[in-house]
Amino acid sequence: MRYRGLPVLQLPHPGRRRVAVQPGLCGRPGVSRGRGGLAVINTAVELAGIKLKNPVLTASGTFGYGYEYARFFDLSRLGALVVKTLTLEPRKGNPPPRITETPCGMLNAVGLENPGAERFIREILPGLKQYPVPLIVSIAGCSVEEYATMARLMTSAGSIDALEVNISCPNVKAGGIAFGTVPEMAAEVIRVVRLNTDLPIIAKLTPNVTDIAGIAVVVVEAGADAVSLINTVTGMVIDIERRRPVLANQVGGLSGPAIRPIAIRAVWQVYRAVKVPIIGMGGIMEARDAIEFMLAGARAVAVGTANLVNPLAADNVVRGIEEYLASHGISDVNELVGAAHGKED
Repeated sequence: MRYRGLPVLQLPHPGRRRVAVQPGLCGRPGVSRGRGGLAVINTAVELAGIKLKNPVLTASGTFGYGYEYARFFDLSRLGALVVKTLTLEPRKGNPPPRITETPCGMLNAVGLENPGAERFIREILPGLKQYPVPLIVSIAGCSVEEYATMARLMTSAGSIDALEVNISCPNVKAGGIAFGTVPEMAAEVIRVVRLNTDLPIIAKLTPNVTDIAGIAVVVVEAGADAVSLINTVTGMVIDIERRRPVLANQVGGLSGPAIRPIAIRAVWQVYRAVKVPIIGMGGIMEARDAIEFMLAGARAVAVGTANLVNPLAADNVVRGIEEYLASHGISDVNELVGAAHGKED
């Protein structure tokens, strides 16, 4: 992807302020001093009962199953690992071409290619246990019954800390309408998943609706412990020489920096509508983008398309947030959450 402005955040050098980043410490206004005169900064956040060492996650579908990136950086640096969406049966995905570049982003119609739930549990999950980081598994289904089965399977598998429920999938029993675009269907999926798991539930919301805050309200009422947003924005690219859509699927999901203002607006609106934690995503390329999401109301953020450009992107965001907190005299990353809304009258 030709994102020419991709910033690579630099590591601290001797001339910069020394910072002791200690997850879990209680922050307070100003920057407290730890041993040796180091500034003590808390980067830990709590997400649906799970304590994360920092607010940076990987976005489902852009980080494989985690181990693919383990040779680039220590995965324990992440706040949590979110794996590629799983379905009950294996899926080959859509025929190619299924990815194309766009100005400041990319369009994809991969089609949820994955090995299926049973193979994931048998062959992939055991290897993920070696990474000391919370594991969030994204699940999807073509029917409410499939979501229920997926919830039971993942819960009984063990070693999974939370479920992200991808409700952007088409409901085959309702003519292919995406579950997440109809409040009643979105709520039904979350309600059924809630009945089949005791794990924290994160509802992943689509931006392809007129009232995303309204969808957030109904999924929280149905049992979601947190919400993540936004999923990709539906789009199309046409080859003007062939006079046909570039993607074999014709339409796809737009991601990358081009959708970030849409995502920030959505997080802002949802923050005002619900009280559960928000995971913000959509075009995060560097720490400044992540901080913007947090100021809008996200308690955590997920790095997605940037991982395909730079395998160190997520780790760079972690480091960049630490640097921002130190340079701005902020002792606790939680002070950023929703700060752009100001104080209520």
